[in-house]
Amino acid sequence: MAEKKVSDVVLRPKRQITLPREICDQLGVGPGDVLEMTVEDYAIIARPRKIVALEALKEIQQAFQRSGVTEEELQETGRRVRLGVTKERYGVKA
Repeated sequence: MAEKKVSDVVLRPKRQITLPREICDQLGVGPGDVLEMTVEDYAIIARPRKIVALEALKEIQQAFQRSGVTEEELQETGRRVRLGVTKERYGVKA
């Protein structure tokens, strides 16, 4: 990430703030993007939700790699389970 810069923002009467363009550029966000906000030791941490989702996806991919299960095996198991559920519920073949 780029160098740290300090920016002052004002908390408006409706508890709204405007993020400076430089901060938005550093985060890679724009109007309409969702930020996940947390508080740690009196500091607000704002993370783009799309980054949080990508990190979760990486964790899932790493878990599959560690498990030794291939994508093809996972898909085949899903097909078998779906077929079984369909037969059980509807008495038909999917």
